[in-house]
Amino acid sequence: MVLKASPEALDLPPDAAIPAAGDVPLRPIPTRVETSRPNRSLLATGRGALGSVLGAVPDPLEASLRMLGAAAGDVLGALDSSGPANPLDDRDPRYIRETLPALRLLASFYFRADVRGLDKIPADGPVLLVGNHSGGTMIADTFVLAQAFYDHFGPERRFHQLAHDLLFKVAGARALVQRYGTIPASPENMKLALDRGAALLVYPGGDHESYRPSWESSEIGFDGRTGFIRLALERDIPIVPIVSIGGQETGLFLGRGQRLARALQLNRLLRLKVLPLVIGPPFGVTVLDLPGRIPLPSKITIRALDPIDLRERLGPNPDPVDGYRLVTRTMQHSLTALGKRRRFPVIG
Repeated sequence: MVLKASPEALDLPPDAAIPAAGDVPLRPIPTRVETSRPNRSLLATGRGALGSVLGAVPDPLEASLRMLGAAAGDVLGALDSSGPANPLDDRDPRYIRETLPALRLLASFYFRADVRGLDKIPADGPVLLVGNHSGGTMIADTFVLAQAFYDHFGPERRFHQLAHDLLFKVAGARALVQRYGTIPASPENMKLALDRGAALLVYPGGDHESYRPSWESSEIGFDGRTGFIRLALERDIPIVPIVSIGGQETGLFLGRGQRLARALQLNRLLRLKVLPLVIGPPFGVTVLDLPGRIPLPSKITIRALDPIDLRERLGPNPDPVDGYRLVTRTMQHSLTALGKRRRFPVIG
């Protein structure tokens, strides 16, 4: 079978003669497709459209939709690599003010938050807030504390919270926390936050404490980590202990899975020393909260304790180990008291 070319197929005028096969100009076949960066104006238009759609919705529904819109906008923004070089610059007081009603609704009605003692935190200047951490990656205690902190001090008071690097790998999740001041946990970021006069919330226990079994809810588990003491001494700043209970009842935590994590070398690959099993809706059994878990509506109780001046309590050159013991014993005493007053799991 012979295929005949027409003038149209060769991109020639209708009355042109069809050239011989050897005279047909050959067009080069591209070896690769050139891609360009996303159109930033298009991304900006998309984000602006999200804001305009939300413009006339009343609070607190408006605030909830704004938080969802921010997550969607952040997914678009992940296509554009032009973000702030410093993670501390992501904090957005205007966004906090607009979405605080939604966070207040979540804390007040879903977690029935009971937060007291925030007047013990200095109203300005650097301070280290040292908390016990609960709830796996579903950081209910952090959300509740952030809402109470900004309600008490206002969005203008600089407040940063440390979180595991993995949280910042998920674009939508990142949008829900970074504008509230959450930053990746690292010594460099801690120092940058304190340089800006921030109240810095740290969880020395990390994933070791956050994934402790549910029946250890009333136990401080910092695993001997004294870095926060050294930082407080280096900067000569006070420590305000923050104790909380209830987060470890947002799911049934069955154990840390440390042996399996070591066998899989997760600490080297993902900076994870645990691989825990957690039971909770909607999937039942999850591993490291994957594929996902909805926190149970456990009552979250938080207390800020009196500031601790390490040098005032322990002398001009205190041993970090002595400082560690002072802070953890103070926190354990308060957490034990909260645990004794907690009559029922989840209900509180």
